[in-house]
Amino acid sequence: MKTNKSIKVFEHHTLKIGEFGFTEDHLNLLLKLNDAHAGCYFTPTYKGVKFNQYVGVLQVKGLTIEIHPKADKYDADEKWKDVLIPMLKASGKLNVKDAGNARLKKQHLNLLEIYFEKYLNELSVLLHKGFIKQYRKNTANVTALKGKLEFAANLRKNLVHKERFYTTHQVYDADHLLHQVLFKALRIVDKLCQGSYLSDYVKRVEFQFPSVSSKLITSKEVSTIKLNRKSAPYKEALELAKLIILNYSPDLKGGNQEMLALLFDMNNLWESYVLKSLQKYGQKYNNIFVYGQESKNFISNHTLSPDIRICIDEEDFIIDTKWKVPKDAKASVQDLRQMYTYGRYWNASKAILLYPGHIDKSQSYKQFNNDNDPLDHTCKLGFVSVLSENLEHNLNKNLGLQIVDLLQDY
Repeated sequence: MKTNKSIKVFEHHTLKIGEFGFTEDHLNLLLKLNDAHAGCYFTPTYKGVKFNQYVGVLQVKGLTIEIHPKADKYDADEKWKDVLIPMLKASGKLNVKDAGNARLKKQHLNLLEIYFEKYLNELSVLLHKGFIKQYRKNTANVTALKGKLEFAANLRKNLVHKERFYTTHQVYDADHLLHQVLFKALRIVDKLCQGSYLSDYVKRVEFQFPSVSSKLITSKEVSTIKLNRKSAPYKEALELAKLIILNYSPDLKGGNQEMLALLFDMNNLWESYVLKSLQKYGQKYNNIFVYGQESKNFISNHTLSPDIRICIDEEDFIIDTKWKVPKDAKASVQDLRQMYTYGRYWNASKAILLYPGHIDKSQSYKQFNNDNDPLDHTCKLGFVSVLSENLEHNLNKNLGLQIVDLLQDY
């Protein structure tokens, strides 16, 4: 946040060089980022990029690009500009507490600032409680003989200084991998927050941080850290540190430009949001049970995993969430085959392909043509609104109820 330059765009929109301060340098860096992720984030166009279904925020070379979801391309942009953060919160992908909430409600922060502030808050709490210490091996010159004497190195280094010993010994301090990872993420936040309202906060946290070794942290090291009972309070801070480090590209295939991309696939976010909404609704009743991503063996090492299975009054329904609305409200044959297979394997007679949209577009169940099927398997397309019809910019709080009604409406 070294600059106030910010661009707000929507998924599937196109951004061209010259628009909103977007330069050729920005474009080249985005294309390198896209190549590093198998081309999933954008589609290159003439002197620009067309965004795909990934939403979130990018910060590159002094420019912040916020990509917002927009299910209905005919809606006004204003209607969808504040939807992403509430969806992330509702789906459990963003948990903001206390001080961050006041500003979050006013929508003054972008997504990176929210994650950064939350990370700094977590570190502040840990520092206040006191960082844990662990045993580690240290090889160095010491004035007292302890641990294992390294003979060859001792002769080479201490030929003149007979009072010193070059040994490998155990040290009990805060300089271990867990804190090194946390500090690495803190340094990234410092680089990307210069000149922002978080800059002073970062400096205060850095000042309190214990001295740790500065080393190259690989993604493998970050992923292999395991917490125990003693380090359990580090869980939130470590997850945020992983998010920051693994999405940071300081030197992407050369070029020396720092970049951080925090992007979410709307297909996965929509699935998580629907699942959480149904689980929240189902908790009110003892006849509704909601399950996400169940798996059954299909063939060889392959499995089948419907997005959601919901049991209502001992009747099973299969839900497959789809963020992109099909043309003319017609599902693809591939999707229908998949829904039929789910129904057969889970012994569910009713399946629904669930899209964002106005509920009036929903269809009736249609039966698959199979005379040898002992169970009448059916499928339909269902639509539910992401947004509240009454409160502008608010999510639909009745989403769970509307989906259950859709399932039971023949």
